[in-house]
This record gives sequence, structure tokens and C-alpha cells, in this order.
Amino acid sequence: MRLDLFLKSSRLVPRRSLAQEFIKAGRITVNGSPGKAGRDVGAGDTIEIRKHSGTTVVRVREIPDRKQFSKKEAPELYELISETPSDESDLGL
Repeated sequence: MRLDLFLKSSRLVPRRSLAQEFIKAGRITVNGSPGKAGRDVGAGDTIEIRKHSGTTVVRVREIPDRKQFSKKEAPELYELISETPSDESDLGL
């Protein structure tokens, strides 16, 4: 499954267009390499997402067989490895 579709299906990012913006801005890496929207992700891959609120690192558990997943089912697609809140100094405050 494409990286941008996985991010949307897993609800790690709310919209596919926003996932694509994060990828273009270099805020998403897969297995330590810069992400690309069309890159295939598979079970076992590690995804790092850097947002204003902090950094989230997850490991893909499974690839969904459909594009839409309920809010309740989405967390089953990945395993949370770490979640680090952003430091205020990173925001220039």
C-alpha cells in the first residue's frame, strides 16, 4: 500500500492531502529514509511522523485490505513505538 494511503487509513494523518504535504515537507521517514507518497509500505516498516505537537514513531503491523477503517479499528494497523512531545524551544517560543 502507498505510504500516503496507509497514513490516511491508519488515521495517523487525517487526510491524504495532508499526508502528502507532510511527505513533501520531509516530515515523514520510513525506515530512516525520507518518505515518498508512492512508496510501498509493508508490515514491519517503521514510520516517523514529525508534527508541531511532537514526533510519533510507529511500526506497521499489517496492511489494510481496504481504504477506509473505522476509528476503532485503525490503531490495530500499527504499534506505537514512541511519542515525544515537541520542545517549546523548537517552536521558537
